[in-house]
Amino acid sequence: MNRGYPEILEQLIDFFQKFPGVGEKSAERMALSILKLPTEEIEIASDVLVKAKKTLHPCPVCGNLTDMETCNVCTDSSRNQNLICVVEDYKSAFAFEKAQNYRGVYHVLNGLISPMDDIGADDINLDSLIKRVETLENPELVLALKSSMEGETTTLYIKKIFEGKNVKISRLSYGLPLGAEIDYLDTTTLDKAIEDRKQISE
Repeated sequence: MNRGYPEILEQLIDFFQKFPGVGEKSAERMALSILKLPTEEIEIASDVLVKAKKTLHPCPVCGNLTDMETCNVCTDSSRNQNLICVVEDYKSAFAFEKAQNYRGVYHVLNGLISPMDDIGADDINLDSLIKRVETLENPELVLALKSSMEGETTTLYIKKIFEGKNVKISRLSYGLPLGAEIDYLDTTTLDKAIEDRKQISE
């Protein structure tokens, strides 16, 4: 789409529009703002973008984003390895970490079961969760999934998987807004939700 800008500026605007929630007007403002920054800052930003793309990857244990071989939560011996907070994506895990009171570990599903979108249990990170739990003694899963149809479907599926396997399953207390995205909730709400979690396994 030609807006009358020089071609390279058009390309820069198109690049910013790839980001979630960034429309054409916002992308134009961001692109024009870039031109006001010192060249040194642009070069640093460019290097950081390339480095982030090359070095960030899912933790092989929990699926959270890390720049190390295994993330710092999984390798922290002071964390309760038997208490696993199951989240939809790494943004949710980072939200709990910002609250700084949760001392268990995480498991990132990278999605939710959604039959309408043709996303089944095999399409999300469930197999590695099952394998993790099998190595633990008296594990507890805290299901920190949003209160949507997809979240409920995934919750019920996980509950069914571990039925009769001596796995305690709880979920966040739902004074949470219906359909709320975990990573948008304030730290006080998250702390209270996990502190007042409700057991849903038998």
